Formats: sequence, C-alpha cells, structure tokens
Amino acid sequence: MNLDIDFVRAQYPVFSNSGTARWAMFENAGGSYVPSQVVDRLHHFFQYTKVQPYGPFETSIEAGEQMEAGYRAMAGLLGCDPDELTLGPSTTMNFYVLAQAIRPLLKPGDEIIVTNQDHEANIGCWQRLAEFGAVVREWRIDPQTGELAIEDLKSLVNKRTRLVCFTLCSNIVGTMNDYKAVCDMAHAVGALAIGDGVSFAPHRVLDINASGLDLYLFSTYKTFGTHIGVMWGAPSVLDTLEPQGHYFNRDLPHYRLNPAGPLHAEIAALAGIQAYIDALYAHHFDDARLDFHARSARVFDLFAEHETVQANRILAAIRAIPGARIMGQKQAGISSRAATIAFTIAGMRSSDVVKRLVEKDIAVRNGHFYALRCLEALGIHDAADGIIRISLVHYNSVEDVDRLVEGLGRL
Repeated sequence: MNLDIDFVRAQYPVFSNSGTARWAMFENAGGSYVPSQVVDRLHHFFQYTKVQPYGPFETSIEAGEQMEAGYRAMAGLLGCDPDELTLGPSTTMNFYVLAQAIRPLLKPGDEIIVTNQDHEANIGCWQRLAEFGAVVREWRIDPQTGELAIEDLKSLVNKRTRLVCFTLCSNIVGTMNDYKAVCDMAHAVGALAIGDGVSFAPHRVLDINASGLDLYLFSTYKTFGTHIGVMWGAPSVLDTLEPQGHYFNRDLPHYRLNPAGPLHAEIAALAGIQAYIDALYAHHFDDARLDFHARSARVFDLFAEHETVQANRILAAIRAIPGARIMGQKQAGISSRAATIAFTIAGMRSSDVVKRLVEKDIAVRNGHFYALRCLEALGIHDAADGIIRISLVHYNSVEDVDRLVEGLGRL
C-alpha cells in the first residue's frame, strides 16, 4: 500500500492557500507544517477556554481536560504512561533542565559521554557539568563520513561512565544510529542512556519501552504539532532525579521537571496530532483494533517508504553535481538514513546555492543548524555559510521533488 499524498496534503491548510502552496517545502527539519486537526484545537482553546486550567468552574475544567488529551496523545504515540512525560517549551530547554536534575547524582570524576554529531542541545548542557567535577568525554564522528562507530564507543565506556548522551538521528548526517546497541553498552556499566529524538521522531515511531533508553526527548513542532518539547523518563529513573519545579509541585508528575508553568493551549493542541494520525490510519487501513501506538507505527511505515524513495531521487541528483559532497550515507534507507540531506558543492558558497533554489520557490536553508561541532569535525569551518540542508517529510509530493531535482540539475 502506498501513502495517499493527495489525502495527506488535504489535511494541511497551507497547501490550499495560493500564497503558501507555491513553495516546495524542504526545510522541515527546522519545523514542520501543521495539519488542521492541530490548528483547530489550538484555535478552539484560545477562543473558548483560555483560562487557568484544572479549576472548579466549567471553562477551567474543559481547559484541563483538553490538556490531559494532549498528554495522552503523546503518551500513546510513545506507548507509555502520561505520568512519565514532561512537556516543556522546547527540547533545548528540557535538556538543560534535565542536566540540572541529574547534577546532584554525579560525583567528581564521574564521566559523561557526548558525541560531536549531535545538536548542541544534547552537548552543551552536559559540558557545563564539568564545572561541578564531571569528566566529559567525546564520542567522535569519522571526519570523512560523519558516522559514529560503535567500536569507538566501546573504548570510551568504563566503570566511571554515568551518562551516555547521543542522538537517534543526526540533523546533519541523517544517520539513524543503533540506539539499542548504545543503550546496551551504557547499561553494561550501570550508566543511563539519554537519547535525542528530535530528528528521528518526524520519520519513525519509537516503542519507548523496547528501546532501552532511560530518557528520551523530541520536539512536537517538528512532528506536525505546536512548539513543545516532550521529555520521557523511565519511572525508575524519574524517581531518582532532583525536582526542578516549585517545591510544592515536586510530587506532581507533569510539573516536577518543569520549572515554569506548562503551555496550556500548545499542549491541548497536541491531541490534534493523534487525530491527524488516526485520520490517515482510517483512510489507509481497515483494522480498528490496534491501540494508538500500533496505529501510529503503521502510518509511519507508510511515511518512511514514501520518504525513502523520494530521498534517493534527491541524493542521486546531488551526486550528479560536479564537486558535490554529501554528508553521511549516499543512499537513504528506512532503518539507516532519514530524509535529511546535507551537502556542499566545491567552488560554490552554500548561501549562493540556497539563493538559487529559493528563487525557484524551493524552501531550503544553509548554516550549521546548531550542530557546529559536527560541521567542524567534517572540515567545514565557515559556520555561517555551513552546509545546504534539504529535509523532506511525508507530505512532500513527487511534484515537490521533481521541482527540487530540476533545480539541483541547473546548478
């Protein structure tokens, strides 16, 4: 069964507006479009229930119920209990708060492993713990391929390791790392495995309880929702962390790792992600017996098949450009490489390439995308110009890719 792109795009208001529909959108890794199911819930909350939630009066009760639906939607997507989730303003902020919650557990000389492939959100917050005596060690990419080798991690992990912090999918290289192998290696020495799923979550559904991860973070504004960061923690781990919210909220699951009040309307609108996925499921499949996590997995399988075919068309077009250098694997694969493609062209500034594509109403960007350490390791020292990044998701049509391939060919 193939993904019905026409049905998918019909769910997005942006594609029915002549001013915005002209763009072939390939900057989805920076933030995805939002379907009407999410837009409608956000609009409804602001219009009718924009009050302090969880109070005794009718509007406040309704506001709280809408927020709980948002928590349940994210829990259902991961296959976990809603009490295991913290919904903060962004993944970067959630990582910072998490690092502060873990800090009291660390003793001077305890080691933290980070990569130089990650977004800075999953590096900088851990580097700061060196101020308190932690030793931060770097799992480094191959400077030619951008890949992380499991064998290199083996040489870093030891009895002093307390945290292994890594990305499930690089926002530059596009590689889907073997998270189960990393988790096994961390657990073998009693360390926690902390995964950044921001660039993974738009493409695949994670079974959180089978993943081996102890903590997992991703962003809903890159998974077709509002601007929220989702942080999941295994109950046994959450119970050990120092609460970061107000002292009188330390026993409230959604508040103990949230220093600020939750974003009411944005959280309520997350229930629209479930409604959107369910609309796609009902359109493509007949079996209604599955739970939401299983339904999501089947829908995202369709996404992955479509994205992989189109990504390989784009990769082939880039390989045909003289002087082009693709970061990471040269072929996309459902379980190996996401449809996030970074490249440079010898003799051309990345900004000039982007300008020429944008002139054709093809939305792309250049820069370091908050993965400056990765670019430096790859030998790209002009961070402002950086790499050209093309990132597609399931709503990108064949026609979008046709236009992009033509534009690349003209380079």
